[in-house]
Amino acid sequence: MSKRAKAALASGLGVVGLVATYLAGPWEGKENLAYYDRLGKVWTVCYGETLNVKKGDRFSDKECLEKLYRRLEKDYRQPLARCITNFDAAPLSLQASLLDAGYNVGVGAICKSTAAKRTMAKDFRGACEAVTRFNRAGGRVIEGLKRRREYGDATRIGELELCLAGL
Repeated sequence: MSKRAKAALASGLGVVGLVATYLAGPWEGKENLAYYDRLGKVWTVCYGETLNVKKGDRFSDKECLEKLYRRLEKDYRQPLARCITNFDAAPLSLQASLLDAGYNVGVGAICKSTAAKRTMAKDFRGACEAVTRFNRAGGRVIEGLKRRREYGDATRIGELELCLAGL
């Protein structure tokens, strides 16, 4: 287990706090002033927030963090817990990996995924590995998504790295 994965899991944060602090926050980055995301063709602010964002929107650091926590819980964790029957009983590290991937690619994609099926079958290692398949955009592997889904980079932990550490 990597030192950073061990530290993340020992933090005592719940799944939403774990994702906000160690996955979504660092990978999404934070922009307090709304910007136009050319790849997604949508106005974006804070930690990748796109819901009801318009040009000129500005939020404080505290407001951005509150938005992230609220969205992770209400719009991502709760729906994942409904579609993956044993989501809340799965290892925290797997929940975090699925939640971060859901925040990045959408709940619908995760609910229909091999990772969800393997989680429900209690094949937790297989579920961790299956999350890494969400590494493409426009039909090609994107290096940044590959790092996010796997073992991260020098400054950020990856989903697979964290996921496997908690099994």
